[in-house]
Amino acid sequence: MTLYVSDLDGTLLDRDGKLSARSRAGLTDLLEQGLLFTVASARHVSSIRSILGDLPLRLPVISGNGAYLGAMASDQHELVHAMEPALAQSIFALIRRLDLMPFFSTHNGQYDQLFYQEAQNLGQQGFVSERLRNADPRLRHTPRLQDHLLDPVVTFVIIDRAAPLLELQAEITALCGDAVETHLADDLYLPGWPWLTVHDRRASKDQAIKTLADRYSLNEREIVVFGDHVNDVSMLRAAHRGIAMENAIAAVKQEAHTVIGPHYEDSVLQFIQNDWRR
Repeated sequence: MTLYVSDLDGTLLDRDGKLSARSRAGLTDLLEQGLLFTVASARHVSSIRSILGDLPLRLPVISGNGAYLGAMASDQHELVHAMEPALAQSIFALIRRLDLMPFFSTHNGQYDQLFYQEAQNLGQQGFVSERLRNADPRLRHTPRLQDHLLDPVVTFVIIDRAAPLLELQAEITALCGDAVETHLADDLYLPGWPWLTVHDRRASKDQAIKTLADRYSLNEREIVVFGDHVNDVSMLRAAHRGIAMENAIAAVKQEAHTVIGPHYEDSVLQFIQNDWRR
């Protein structure tokens, strides 16, 4: 039997970042018949839960690009990959030296928090507005971000124009080497304001899928994954079959075994419906 793992934005979700009624109904039917399926997303589990709602997932979800593993219905994680404190503090200092303003999430062993100081551009304003609109329980405004680096930092998110983010990404790589994972990708819903995300090196979708398979005795299963963007490349390389969306970037399509339709045509559902019943 096959384990299917899908990215969300640009893959399973529609143009509005929602799960279509057709995909919801189809996946629910397959899951109730025994389909092994979960999601791997850059989103936090609270955001995944607000989108997928009552989808009857039996397996944990992978959130934060692999930083977290845990049940969709709970904010208690089975696994958290946070950065070493000294590393996080060095990255924060570098971000501020380049006159950029980050968001960062922390985990203190019991709960998650997401800190911001101010929204300096349209992309950052959109980030804050979406979380306020969705009543994200993690969101915390603070006048001094540096006061909240005591708890382990899980993710930095920096939103700006591409040029300063490329410079920052290069400097983080020079400073940290392979101690961190960085991903630079455009915002699908607000083009022109890309996000640079920074995680601990253990936080990647491929490593999280391996951990999931180990913990839930799924190592003998064929693993099929679906993705569209740079943070999906590692899991496509590691899977038995990697499936790219028609709208995927070239780097994802190069790693894929198959390219299917675009994300807004319920293409993941259609593929699974045909493939699972082989």
